[in-house]
Amino acid sequence: MSNLEHTKKVYTLNTGDQIPAVGLGTWQSKPNEVREAVKNALLKGYRHIDTALAYGNEAEVGAGIRDSGVPRSEIWITTKLDNTWHHRVPEGIDSSLRDLSVDYVDLYLVHWPSSTDPNDKSKHLPYWDFIKTWQEMQKLPATGKVRNIGVSNFGIKNLEKLLNDPSCKIVPAVNQIELHPNNPSPKLVAYNTSKGIHSTGYSCLGSTNSPLYKDPTLLQLAEKKGKTPQQVLLLWGLQKGWSVIPKSVSKSRIDANFELDGWELAPDEINQLDNLKDRFKVCGDGWLPVKVFFGDDE
Repeated sequence: MSNLEHTKKVYTLNTGDQIPAVGLGTWQSKPNEVREAVKNALLKGYRHIDTALAYGNEAEVGAGIRDSGVPRSEIWITTKLDNTWHHRVPEGIDSSLRDLSVDYVDLYLVHWPSSTDPNDKSKHLPYWDFIKTWQEMQKLPATGKVRNIGVSNFGIKNLEKLLNDPSCKIVPAVNQIELHPNNPSPKLVAYNTSKGIHSTGYSCLGSTNSPLYKDPTLLQLAEKKGKTPQQVLLLWGLQKGWSVIPKSVSKSRIDANFELDGWELAPDEINQLDNLKDRFKVCGDGWLPVKVFFGDDE
């Protein structure tokens, strides 16, 4: 395989399993659009679908997978444990498997390091935290319901807390975090790598109405390459060494986001994107009962 075949690229996790480098994200996708988006993505050649219990669309995602006719064994499915289910991990995974209509998922993530009280989402459970959640997560691979376990939205401080706890026997396979040139998180990515944790970038296109699409450096670079700004952003992530899960529901954009083979960014072009001055986060932590971002990722 040439290094320009980005859509066939996989990353080997600390478990030995291989995660496809390019996936379809489904956050904020409206229910009746998701099924079609998943089917279209799989027919285009995507082999990684990312969803979550919190998105409320796992049943649609499962239907889209079935509609595609692509065998389950060829598809990498990632889903996530919702914050209000931290103290009910076995029920959380069973709920996801039931909605997706599959026997197992390839990757199951703790969606946020916040064990939120299901009866009052402004509160954190007094007797529970993500250390206990991880103790329960670690039991899942033995059940056959989950091939790999990981985390999402964990900064260095919380990863240190987790990895240094004596109960942590399994190092997360993946840390799924927000990654784009206006939130590049170099320290966090380097920390993940140093611990053998693969980084997956979400909101890798900067999300809807992103300031990125007004960035002259990005726009000029896309024009020079004869590519869309989205394609340039995806290649930036892939060449930096992480997997990307661009979200779209429009067939033309789903297709375009997968047209990444046969070209790449030169080192100076990557450097230009590395040095964009603006900073913004799509996903903050103000809605959670605990703070999870500490500025330790920059």
